[in-house]
Amino acid sequence: MTTPEYYTVIGAGHGGKAMTAHLALMGFKVTLYNRTFERIQVIQKRGGLDLESGEHGPRGFGKLEATTSDMSEALSKAQVIMVVTPSSAHADIARATAPHLKDGQIIVLHPGRTCGALEFAKVLNDAGCMADVTVSEAETFIYASRSDGPAQARIFRIKEAVPLAALPATRTQLVLDAINPAYPQFIDGVNVLNTGLNNMGAIFHPALTLLNAGWIERTNGDFQFYIDGVTPSTARILEVLDRERVTVASALGVRARTAMEWLKLAYDTTGNDLNDAIHNQPGYYGIKAPSTLNHRYIFEDVPMSLVPLASLAMRYGVSVRGMESIIRLGSILHQTDYWRRGRTVERLGLSDLSVSELTAYVNEGIKP
Repeated sequence: MTTPEYYTVIGAGHGGKAMTAHLALMGFKVTLYNRTFERIQVIQKRGGLDLESGEHGPRGFGKLEATTSDMSEALSKAQVIMVVTPSSAHADIARATAPHLKDGQIIVLHPGRTCGALEFAKVLNDAGCMADVTVSEAETFIYASRSDGPAQARIFRIKEAVPLAALPATRTQLVLDAINPAYPQFIDGVNVLNTGLNNMGAIFHPALTLLNAGWIERTNGDFQFYIDGVTPSTARILEVLDRERVTVASALGVRARTAMEWLKLAYDTTGNDLNDAIHNQPGYYGIKAPSTLNHRYIFEDVPMSLVPLASLAMRYGVSVRGMESIIRLGSILHQTDYWRRGRTVERLGLSDLSVSELTAYVNEGIKP
């Protein structure tokens, strides 16, 4: 395909605003969509967003083509659709986009968490979407960013390499070629099992939030999440969860990166152990803890990251008692059954597939 000029970003949270402004400043035509118009009203009135970043990062006013809460308008010219929302919204977005998608459009989930592209594609199919679109997912979000105001965004850091995969993997290079002019940082993520099983948010976010629950409630998150919240003891629990994730991946024929390897890839940081490596990552300094326990680190990452990992483990014979404990604690804390709300293999339509059949599906799109 020709190099896309027109991007639509779905989601006007901190990440969506940062991506929208950065794409506009790079010279692309960008439409920003958000379900709730009130959240983007100021952006529409101003015609764009202000972006700030570090000393050598992108900055300036990003002028937008359109700002809308009408999905038909948002997708009418889009060549690449960047979904930058909590993964708990992916199914709803798939249903909302299904009637308006056109042949040749590319959808990128930022990030997919675990099984995001698989869920998105299944919902599109269940909704009767006939358009030949390519659904893909990033392994993690490319920016460390925040929202500074209703029409202001700030980028702290842009990751140096982010794996990405399409469903099926035979379309991954198409996606990489399309977005390379904007984002050369994206690299081949092999397939969506690899990107989903290398989901570090599943390991870092829920456990650290739950293990620091008392401190979060007492201080409203007034401490450095990764610097003060990660101690030798909490890091040991993260290491157990990480080993379980890597074991699940191995059962599916995937050689997943360890948390230590991921920190090296994404941030070029190392250490003697996970506690050491996290504290050696300059980008983690200054990032405050969640101000409340009603946070996406639990309501998103438990059902959309840990549940699919644990469900895959159960289906393919792997013990993940650590993950099951964090899922149970999150469910107790929020008085919600995250197993019922989460991405289980049954809900994804994968429960009858053997490992080889699942691999054939993600690699080549072949499903028995």
